Amino acid sequence: MRWVHIAVVALFGLITLIFLIQNREVVSMNFLSFGARMPLAVMAGIFYALGAITGGSLFALLMKSVRGSGIK
Repeated sequence: MRWVHIAVVALFGLITLIFLIQNREVVSMNFLSFGARMPLAVMAGIFYALGAITGGSLFALLMKSVRGSGIK
């Protein structure tokens, strides 16, 4: 099962890398009062990394919560 997980993560990483290579044009992003102009590849890479960090943190928090509750 561990190898399947590694393969899925590697596949998503590869797909993201292909997307980043093919989308290098400059785009604008505005959120509340924050605005940025940067290549789409850079923006997508930043959001992918933020999603991976927050997703991993949320998974760890949920696992800790489940272990602490005594549910098996």
